[in-house]
Amino acid sequence: MNRSILFDSPFLLGFEHTRSLIERAAKAAAESYPPYNVEDRGDGGLRITLAVAGFSPDQLEVTIEDRQLVVAGRRDGAAARPEDAFLHRGIAARGFVRSFVLADGMEVEGAVLEHGLLHIDLARPEPEKRVVRVPIRHGG
Repeated sequence: MNRSILFDSPFLLGFEHTRSLIERAAKAAAESYPPYNVEDRGDGGLRITLAVAGFSPDQLEVTIEDRQLVVAGRRDGAAARPEDAFLHRGIAARGFVRSFVLADGMEVEGAVLEHGLLHIDLARPEPEKRVVRVPIRHGG
């Protein structure tokens, strides 16, 4: 993978993690199946909706791996039987893995499958505000 010139500056120290997040987001953006929407629910909440027609809840998996939301669909082979003779097959019958990079503090509230759409609700709770006093030592 190409290194980003933006983060190769000697003035940006410790941004390796940010570079990694940007590279993961770029890779995820290149994926095209299944189609999805991202909605703003207000108050920092988001809803991701994926079109997963033909998948049952036991064929879908939603996980969080290192600040990355991963949605996977696995076909068990029963969807395309050899005795079926399709004149046209436009509905995808393949598995998929779709990932989304989550910002710090984003939490998955839940997921529901209805009418062939998988809805995943996310929230960003307000971080508690705190003030830390840094002691000043007398030098010398």
